[in-house]
Amino acid sequence: MYRWINLALLVLFPISWVAPLMKAGLLPLFRLTEISVLTGLKSLWKTDIFLALMVTLFALIAPMAKTIGLALLHWNLLSPRTAPVLRIMGKLAMADIFLIAIYITVAKGIGVGRLEVAWGLYLFTACILTSLWVGIRTEKMHVQAVE
Repeated sequence: MYRWINLALLVLFPISWVAPLMKAGLLPLFRLTEISVLTGLKSLWKTDIFLALMVTLFALIAPMAKTIGLALLHWNLLSPRTAPVLRIMGKLAMADIFLIAIYITVAKGIGVGRLEVAWGLYLFTACILTSLWVGIRTEKMHVQAVE
């Protein structure tokens, strides 16, 4: 069952990257601009390359590498000894959710403009949490199989 949930993540992660994470606008009367992981990255590459590299690692590379690694593990194409590395990749991916949450909290606290959380943030968070859960369950299955 875990392998199929994990394979679904290979489709859901890219969807979550283009889905709107939040809607932001300077004044309450004007239309809000949707911000996704990819549009945010596009903007970051123009202004702060270091932060863009970090977000690319946390939001794109870490979750997808972990998901692919778990798929390979599920089909016995990767050694179970790689499970700790995959766990670390999952933790790196979770760091991005906290970063986004901090940005939203700070932006709302400043009170300039308007910021609304959009459905993509929930999808992205669900993908990360599901990936963590699948990773934990997979690691436990491999430990039990060895014992």
